[in-house]
Amino acid sequence: MSSSKFLVNGPRPLVLCGPSGSGKSTLLKRLFDEFPYTFGFSISHTTRAPRANELNGVHYHFVDHQTMKEKIANDEFIETAVFSGNTYGTSKAAVRDIQQAGKVCILDIEPQGVEQIKKTDMNPILVFNNPPTIKDLEIRLRKRQSETEETLQKRLAAAVDEIAYGLKAGNFHKIINNIDIDDSYIEFRDFVVDELKKQEAKGVTIRWEQ
Repeated sequence: MSSSKFLVNGPRPLVLCGPSGSGKSTLLKRLFDEFPYTFGFSISHTTRAPRANELNGVHYHFVDHQTMKEKIANDEFIETAVFSGNTYGTSKAAVRDIQQAGKVCILDIEPQGVEQIKKTDMNPILVFNNPPTIKDLEIRLRKRQSETEETLQKRLAAAVDEIAYGLKAGNFHKIINNIDIDDSYIEFRDFVVDELKKQEAKGVTIRWEQ
């Protein structure tokens, strides 16, 4: 991918990776609630159909396969990944919009995307959110009632590979073992804030308030 040179100004982006159902959304919601002016979420593009509670431009940018192919061919993405027959991608424009607002860009991406971003000059802070067990993950996904049995089994199979990748030494700067959500959030928040303070010490401006 020719996006290896994507020099960013301002704070380092924050990448949060982990299996679907591992609690990433809860961690991020609490982070945004506590620091409403500091972070901005990069909304990904996807070719999958929206779920019942999902809105276009809020949860994802929902596009058809042909549009996605054209955008990839035009080098509009920093990273892309394929899961269960659908393509997901982080657009350069989405990240730039957040940076231009003076915020820390947060990306929720798959291991495929993490590997691609590592090859850019974005220098992200990399965090892996590890669920207690695969069984716990299955229970959480079933409670959503948003999956068919086929897609659920695909997600669980993918989760095994994601966890193996996430726990491999050197792939992430921080691993959150998300057993208790309250404890996990404190650990996650404290790590992120500490990393941002280190950047401030080097002269990078971090937006904490309005």
